[in-house]
Amino acid sequence: MLVGGVISYLALTLFIGVWAARRVKNERDFALAGKNLPFFMATSTVFATWFGSETILASSANFVRDGFYGVIEEPFGAALCLIIVGAVFARRLYAMNLTTFSDFYRVRFGVTAEVVSSVLLSFSYISWVAAQFLALGIVLHTITGASLEVSVVIMAALVALYTTMGGMWAVSMTDTLQMTIIVLGLTAVFFILSDQAGGFSNVLAKAPPTHFSLLPQGKINWLHYISLWCVLGLGSVPGQDVFQRIMASRSASVAATSSIVAGFLYLTVAMIPLFLGLTAVKLLAPAELPRDMQFLLPQLILSKTPVWVQIIFFGALVSAILSTASGALLAPSVLVSENLLRKIVRDPQKTLLLARVSTVLIALWALQMALAHRHIHGLVTESSSIGLVALLVPFLVGFWRQQSSAAVAVISMISGFTAWQLWATFAKTQGFSTDIYPAVMVGLVASAVPYAAYFSYVFIVKKIYNKLA
Repeated sequence: MLVGGVISYLALTLFIGVWAARRVKNERDFALAGKNLPFFMATSTVFATWFGSETILASSANFVRDGFYGVIEEPFGAALCLIIVGAVFARRLYAMNLTTFSDFYRVRFGVTAEVVSSVLLSFSYISWVAAQFLALGIVLHTITGASLEVSVVIMAALVALYTTMGGMWAVSMTDTLQMTIIVLGLTAVFFILSDQAGGFSNVLAKAPPTHFSLLPQGKINWLHYISLWCVLGLGSVPGQDVFQRIMASRSASVAATSSIVAGFLYLTVAMIPLFLGLTAVKLLAPAELPRDMQFLLPQLILSKTPVWVQIIFFGALVSAILSTASGALLAPSVLVSENLLRKIVRDPQKTLLLARVSTVLIALWALQMALAHRHIHGLVTESSSIGLVALLVPFLVGFWRQQSSAAVAVISMISGFTAWQLWATFAKTQGFSTDIYPAVMVGLVASAVPYAAYFSYVFIVKKIYNKLA
């Protein structure tokens, strides 16, 4: 019955994606749903795009181990990013009438910055898509017993199919359904298992008091702590997925408000998986706890609930991951087709075909990564870091200054990315932890250095020279 219910839901999702394809007439429909999303759909797709495997599977395991300190990146940093985007950036970005985030870099800094940002952004999404493919495979493997490899391939093919056919229309329509199922499903499971565990307060009482502090206990490494907030909280601000939903909204007001509402909704609903993690520790015997704590909640549901509750939970879980996977897959597909391939293939009749071919190729790349890399949290963190170390500083400069050096923007992107990679590699080869000096903070500083030098020249050296002359 559980397998039948999940398969029926997957079939419904595929049907919606195929039906949505009827609305896709050109690449703008594919990329931005014709810029016609109303408030509820815009909020749903912003929320559902990020509420995925990391939120339910990985964060619940991290919370059980480390409390709130272990989930600062997700969900706290993620919610912070959505609120910042809606409150600060959404209206002005919407007014620019762009298709991709790399269009912003082209307008502000030129074609070279556009191409470099497109490559970096596209690369950053591959590991995120892979994380969702892996999570979907874990779910199918858990409920059917099929091998993990086969499960990952099947679910990746499903996501790639409906995203390739329906684009942003398919993503938005399925996200609306999926957000509803996520919220209702997780809420229902919360009350059922809370009652089984002796009540909400009883579960919380079993957790150490330090679990509910956002500050680490003992000696605090502030640089590492700040980096936890920055990776998603700031690193995802220059992201194609959030930007795409802003630009797909019906108006600037819808774009801004939907992002803010989605951020607060995200933080609220994300508390449920964290609580369920504590509930699992209380209800499961030590021998029942899975070796891989990513399986903690699925193990709890399968061991301690009737089939109808299992259907509700896995329906919500599959909804969460499907929505994130499709949104994460669509983002780089549009970047590759719009900002890279269109510079080679200039036939306007082939732009939609290019977008769909890009979707398939990126799905295959992410599938290969998912099969080779078996940890969801690591894949997601790697994805978000690129935006922080390479793209955030040029974006902030370009957003607040109408004119700035194109060369400095490109140097900033490359230096930040290079420093991040070199420091992480150096730390790994030397065998020391990057917690003391996080690689992402090294990359962020390296990205800011070219601008520090540039603005020092413009506002100090050049003025002194002009006075002396």
